[in-house]
Amino acid sequence: MNNIEKIIAQELLQINAIKLNPANPFTWASGWKSPIYCDNRKILSYPKIREIVKNAFADMLIEEFGMPDVIAGVATGAIAHGMLVADILDIPFVYVRDSSKKHGLTNIIEGVLEANQKVVVIEDLVSTGGSSLKAVETIREKGAEVLGMLAIFSYGFEMAENNFNKANCKLETLTNYQILIDIALETKYIKETDIETLKQWRKNPDTWMQ
Repeated sequence: MNNIEKIIAQELLQINAIKLNPANPFTWASGWKSPIYCDNRKILSYPKIREIVKNAFADMLIEEFGMPDVIAGVATGAIAHGMLVADILDIPFVYVRDSSKKHGLTNIIEGVLEANQKVVVIEDLVSTGGSSLKAVETIREKGAEVLGMLAIFSYGFEMAENNFNKANCKLETLTNYQILIDIALETKYIKETDIETLKQWRKNPDTWMQ
């Protein structure tokens, strides 16, 4: 792991943007039981980690994709993060809703996006990849080219990797589940005896504890 991956993982744990509790699992909106809960919106309330994430996104974006024409944030969690990246790079920003508005112009993409523009998508969290790739598809339907997606954190599910491969969309993350677990163990946030539970959950997240 590189230094920035470790720093971000540690900061996410410290500000409780990510919580680990193998003994008392969380229930996700999908109904899945999980030993981890992630809410990267909390980053916005902490200027130090917000600055780290913003700059890490900008550096990784240029390194992986070069300068795009537009940054697109996935609503709602990645709107602010995407805007911060677009601001530091001084390029246009749009965001993608999960569905069209029910009033006004009924937009699904907010902002100005033209056909053939090159776009990098910013996401706060990738689980199965379903909602993230829906945003990618929406952008492509507008005739723009998606260079790839950057996310703050990914659980590293095999199903997500397969979904991104099928969609022909490159995904890069600032940090990930494995690095988080390593840091959590190193800082005594979790115990060695928790590791097997955390590994088993990631292998079968949809059936774990059922």
